[in-house]
Amino acid sequence: MEIRSSDDAETTEAVADVHLSQLASGEEMSLQGYTIDVGATVPEHSHPHEQAGLATRGEVVFIVDGEERVVGAGDTYVIPGGEPHAVENRGDEPFEGVDVFSPPRTDPDWQD
Repeated sequence: MEIRSSDDAETTEAVADVHLSQLASGEEMSLQGYTIDVGATVPEHSHPHEQAGLATRGEVVFIVDGEERVVGAGDTYVIPGGEPHAVENRGDEPFEGVDVFSPPRTDPDWQD
């Protein structure tokens, strides 16, 4: 069993004003914390990993197949692997939460 403090997690700015922290990673899944600042956009992307998340603060708009879906604090979501999606923080506070990826996603490629 491995235990890590979230204070020890290194935070990366994946794209402008979008901050990711790798919290834990095993052989079958990984856990990542995120903050999406007000006005920030995660550009459309996809990855083979299934992504399940829990929003803990704020509200954003997910854009999937041209459809806008609002996700707010307390909501959960699942994005199938390979499904293109984007996120926009149009709110007035940062959007925060955690995502679980399976298989593990330890090196997002949004900057490529």
